[in-house]
Amino acid sequence: IEAKAAFEDLNDPGNRLRGVLYFHQAIQAYWSGYTERCHHYIEKYMSVIGQDVRLSTFQTEFYHGLNSIDKYRGKNSFKCREIVRNCISTMKEAAANSDWNFTNKLCLLEAEQQSLYYNHRQ
Repeated sequence: IEAKAAFEDLNDPGNRLRGVLYFHQAIQAYWSGYTERCHHYIEKYMSVIGQDVRLSTFQTEFYHGLNSIDKYRGKNSFKCREIVRNCISTMKEAAANSDWNFTNKLCLLEAEQQSLYYNHRQ
């Protein structure tokens, strides 16, 4: 009973279980091809962690950008462009701190963004 009460309390500083759960569900949904579900769990994860920046935050931003591009590929959506721009700026920050880990991810996001932009201009 006490564990369930702590699990439900978002303000509890020791409550990392919910964030970990959402993170892994988002990754699983992404690799399973469920873009809507992935998008849902990424947003839930971001709401749980708040301003706390970790490696998983950068990884989640990367998947959020790729998932948004895949989700809105056939549409010219302002929301998608905004999400991808935010993800790229976050990945630039991550690449500045850890060049070997995030530079290729940043290049992939930028290439996907240019591909999406080019397809909408035709």
